[in-house]
Amino acid sequence: MRTVYQEQMRTFAHDLTQMSDRVRTMMSEACKALFDADIDTAEVVLSSIDAVEVLRKRAEKTSFELLALEAPVARDLRQVVSGTYIVEDLSRMAALSVHIARIARRRHPDKTLPDSVEPFFREMARLVDDIGDKLHDVLVTYDPEEAMELALDDDAVDDLHEHMFQLTSNREWPYPVSAAVDVTLLSRFFERYSDHAVDIGTRVVYLATGKEPEEYETTRRSEEQQETVREQFDEIRRRYGSDSF
Repeated sequence: MRTVYQEQMRTFAHDLTQMSDRVRTMMSEACKALFDADIDTAEVVLSSIDAVEVLRKRAEKTSFELLALEAPVARDLRQVVSGTYIVEDLSRMAALSVHIARIARRRHPDKTLPDSVEPFFREMARLVDDIGDKLHDVLVTYDPEEAMELALDDDAVDDLHEHMFQLTSNREWPYPVSAAVDVTLLSRFFERYSDHAVDIGTRVVYLATGKEPEEYETTRRSEEQQETVREQFDEIRRRYGSDSF
């Protein structure tokens, strides 16, 4: 029975990484559809949501079975509970990719973004792709340090989102209202996508350590300070000899 339980846990973890990879691909393809006015790629994104939904339902079913039948404890319990929330975050990230693809499809054959703002969106696309790459690693390793790094990329996306808002709300915005609406919505979709990735990172920190990120960071700094004091003390002992203490 224990072997079956461990296999279920491995399958659950594998489904999360698979789902993460599919979501990253969807966002990459949504960006291609957006920048290239590529309706075929937009349609691929729209049809990809079905595969994500299959993974979501399977992961949810596995998590409920583990909780109801196996009564996991400690880290295993954190993995199942955190995984349940991670599934929802990934599902919402997939939905945001679909929203981007729909806007690209609606504006076809024209390009959606004005030339002057497209470079900002290309940078957001690069950042969220990097986030997707890191997210895969985080879901494989459960490394709390790497999980916390997701927030740094999110800050950069937030800055770009704020800049887009300022541009579109400026009286001197030179493009039609429809372009302002598209830019505002698209910027928001990228920003929310990044936010969900940070939420996943937060859940991984808790999964790996049993602590919220703020508590984990405080503990880590305290341990680093203690280690620094020990190293300084050892250096003093080496210089002056242990007999002096």
